[in-house]
Amino acid sequence: MSYILIVALAFGYLLGSIPFGLLFTRAAGLGDVRSIGSGNIGATNVLRTGNKKLAAVTLLFDILKGTAAVFIAGIYGPDAAMAAGAGAFLGHLFPVWLGFKGGKGVATYLGVLIGLAWQMALLFAAVWLAVAFLLRYSSAAALAAAVVVPVTLYFLGHDFLALLFALMSALLFVRHRTNISRLMAGTETRIGAKG
Repeated sequence: MSYILIVALAFGYLLGSIPFGLLFTRAAGLGDVRSIGSGNIGATNVLRTGNKKLAAVTLLFDILKGTAAVFIAGIYGPDAAMAAGAGAFLGHLFPVWLGFKGGKGVATYLGVLIGLAWQMALLFAAVWLAVAFLLRYSSAAALAAAVVVPVTLYFLGHDFLALLFALMSALLFVRHRTNISRLMAGTETRIGAKG
């Protein structure tokens, strides 16, 4: 069983490490997305290129790699599904192909959540949309949603899932530490702003 979990984790990592934002912006002739805005490879930074369709496609694929990892590994049981989901999230944050410098992980977090607890994915999306609408900050929306999910899972009695997503949420906060500093300073870039 431990062998299956290791393979599932590795599989998820490799799938999650595909840098779709970087690949798509290069394919579209927009250069290296890491050279603009936050320097991130995720959909929010792709949006700063001004190409909304490309940002939407990046968002979709970053979500799907998390969901696909869970569903494919899920053939071998729920533990393998969780291991693959964790791997996909880590792969997006720390892709071997980019010197372990990846994205912030929000979309892939959501994708893993869709695969493991789709009802919580709806909650995540609802909180994200509400905060994003009110504040216009993607980072604040993501962090708020990442707090709500593990807390809700815990109170619903899903202790192990709550622990998994609490750890993933903690990593989201670490990856957003510069965003948190800018939010506190009032200098964070709003959704849709270029540069």
